[in-house]
Amino acid sequence: MPIFDDIAGLRRVLTRSRVIAVVGLSEHWYRPSYFAAKYMLDHGYRIIPVNPTHAEILGQKCYPDLASIPGDVDIVDCFRRAEDIPPIAHAAVAKGAKVLWMQIGIRNEEGARIALEGGLDVVMNRCVKIEHARVMGGLHWAGVNTGVISARRPA
Repeated sequence: MPIFDDIAGLRRVLTRSRVIAVVGLSEHWYRPSYFAAKYMLDHGYRIIPVNPTHAEILGQKCYPDLASIPGDVDIVDCFRRAEDIPPIAHAAVAKGAKVLWMQIGIRNEEGARIALEGGLDVVMNRCVKIEHARVMGGLHWAGVNTGVISARRPA
């Protein structure tokens, strides 16, 4: 399983995934985790908040950890410090997730290694909301140069 850092790989991850467990999702609307999760929820993804201090965020039931989530998870989206990633990677592997996604500013080689050895794809130092808008279309309508040149709509 690879570390994705290219447009085609990120598009593949986002099109094949529908369920995102957001580790460290905040209840505060002004926090980046809330904004990103709300955007993905509004774009048809199922969001599962992972935060032991809350019962519900964005109208979705919170779970204290990945192991407590019933059912499958496609992406484990990490809004935690870099040093917190290795145990999250172990939990993502145990959960059977498909992707370990570390948000902007988060890189942890040990966590990536754990995830890769466990069969997960890895994305580091990327925001799921920004990448969705950039590679799945929509961001260019706001006049932003996405770096994606194509006459075809993404599949």
